Formats: sequence, structure tokens, C-alpha cells
Amino acid sequence: MSRSNMHIFDLPDEILLLILKKLNNIDILYSLLDVNNRRFDNLAQENIFTNNLKFDSIDDISLISRFCSDILPRIHCYIKSFTFHPSFVERILLANKYPNLTEVKIIHFQQDFFSKYFTIRAIFEVQITNLILVNDDPYEMGDSFKNYTTNIYAHILRFFKNLKKLNVDSSHESYPSLSICDLSLNTFSSSTLTHLYINVNTLDDCLYLLDGRLQQLTTLSVNVDIIDDSSTIVHSMVNFHR
Repeated sequence: MSRSNMHIFDLPDEILLLILKKLNNIDILYSLLDVNNRRFDNLAQENIFTNNLKFDSIDDISLISRFCSDILPRIHCYIKSFTFHPSFVERILLANKYPNLTEVKIIHFQQDFFSKYFTIRAIFEVQITNLILVNDDPYEMGDSFKNYTTNIYAHILRFFKNLKKLNVDSSHESYPSLSICDLSLNTFSSSTLTHLYINVNTLDDCLYLLDGRLQQLTTLSVNVDIIDDSSTIVHSMVNFHR
């Protein structure tokens, strides 16, 4: 076969997959599903393109609309992870059921998010095991840390019944830190959480995380805002050997 006569359809599936893997899977799904080509249609539904969908850099409403009406209903059973902006959450989550969805990453997260969106599908309470938040709320000093901890961080652990990994990051320098000193033991507690990545206000807050409130915790990674020589822990600590 001469090079001048070679067409992309002449390439074997293995070569086509190698090429497609170099591209954004959102673009692949948008371009290749429902284009009246069964071969491309099947390739686009490979797990590598459907397991993890990232809508974080998308601002095209027409693209989101097509995904919600045509594409997500076809691949909903394969989706394991979503990354999205809060403005698209409701449309995407209501577009279909996602029986294998276990991980969600939310960019530009703000404190009113959960009251607006996740309660629309109670099934996510038990499905989601990994939660990643890119926090956009402003860093503020004072008692607001404890309020934020009670209203947001503690609420997350109560809402997601099977949460195993919680990762809170920020696109800015800092975000409202976890502060559990002087709060009750069950304010921020979990019997399922194994991995926690978060900023804490003081060293005491870090140590309080090891007092048994997170029964299954195996990995803890924190940034401490304030390390004060006068910090004291006045209650007994459990041994942390995991």
C-alpha cells in the first residue's frame, strides 16, 4: 500500500488507540460518538476515555448540552470520576445515573455548594468515596475557622457515608483551615476516612486529628498555619501506628 493511498481508516485499532490517547478524552467523546462510524464509536467508548471525565476547563455551553443530552446517557455506566466547575454540576449530575461513580473533584469550590447541588441525588451519599475540593473561599482569621469547620468540613464527613479520601487544596495561597480545638469529638469524625489532605489552623488542630475521631485514618498530610510554642494538648492521645 503506497503512502499516498493510506487513510486513517486503514490503521489498525491498536494504532488508532495510541493516537487517540494523546488527545483530550472530552474532545474524543464529543467528536467521535454518534458520527455514523461504528468503529470510531466503539473506540471512543473504551474505558480509557470514559472512566474519568474532566470538565474543569470547559466553558462552552453547547458542548455541555450535547454531553448531557447525547453522550453521558450512552457512557454513564462507565464513568468512575468527574471533575467539574460548580456551574455545570446540576446539569451533569441530573443528566443520568452513574452507578460506578466514586470520585468527584470540584474546582472553584465555595461553601454554598453542598446545600445547592449534592442533595439533589441522595445516592451520592453512599457512592462517593474520594472527594477533591479546590477551595475558592477566602482565608479569614478568627472564629470563622471553627464556623467553617462545623458548617463545611464536618458536614462533608456527615454527608458522605463511605468517604475514604478527602483532599482539600486551593488555587490561591490559602483557604479556610480546619480548626477543631474546643469542638466536640464528633464534630469532625468518621469511621471510614483513610486519607486526609488539608490545611489546619494550629498544631493542636493537627494533633486533635489523631485522637481517635478518624478511626480508619492511615494517611494524614497537613499544612499548619500557626505553630506556637505555647500550644498544649489537654486530653489523652491515642497511639497512631498504621
